[in-house]
Amino acid sequence: MLLEAVRDGSGGIAELAEEFGVSPSTIRRDLASLAGAGHVVRTYGGALEGNPERSPLEKDRQHAAAKDAIAREAAALVQDGEVVLLDAGTTTGRLARHLAHRDGLTVVTNGVTAIRELAGFAGIDLIVLGGRLRHPNEAILGETVLAQLRHISPDRVFLGADGLDEERGLCCPSLEQSVVKHAMLHAADEAYVLADHSKLGRAPFPYWAPLDREFRLITDSTIDVTFGEFALGGSVLVAGGPEIVGGPAHDGGRGS
Repeated sequence: MLLEAVRDGSGGIAELAEEFGVSPSTIRRDLASLAGAGHVVRTYGGALEGNPERSPLEKDRQHAAAKDAIAREAAALVQDGEVVLLDAGTTTGRLARHLAHRDGLTVVTNGVTAIRELAGFAGIDLIVLGGRLRHPNEAILGETVLAQLRHISPDRVFLGADGLDEERGLCCPSLEQSVVKHAMLHAADEAYVLADHSKLGRAPFPYWAPLDREFRLITDSTIDVTFGEFALGGSVLVAGGPEIVGGPAHDGGRGS
């Protein structure tokens, strides 16, 4: 309840203490706990700002049906024997769940959610990219991840999204994560972005991974059909619906 109050704009200690009928010290203690988990950001004077970056559990509960439809659509594209690169994220985690019972697949990932989904299945050759674990989104990042990506050649990469802008690309919560996403984008033969309708046109963070190669966007059926004109450089595949041809494709292809 406190976290929701902060996200709704109630940021002052005194204001929050009065709203919940507790002492300012109680509010400070609970806010310190939320800040430590990365849910809020402390500002000058003790006020709080809601952090737009939410935990994987919180994010997975939002638009769950749409994410699952997108994940099923993406899983249907994966062929037996392929090497698949999965980005960190909740929709890519759901994709991992739909791939878990397949045999003969190799899945490479930097996402803890995908690791959890696949770890117990012997039919999946699971390769975990090693590096530093970032909170709260549970992505494994760093120079070691970038170095390992230079040594693999996946058939497909599936990228998650916190926001998607037609000019700037994928919106990312940190510069480090934007660099890793961009490297993943260019690592595979075919690239896909998994993003439900709530991510389209959003820019909650100041860091970007340019979508400077051909790719396909997989989104959900609540999308406005006019999104087919969105100049993303690829096609739009609507889960449970027809494929929509997008704007003109970017040049450069793999590895450019």
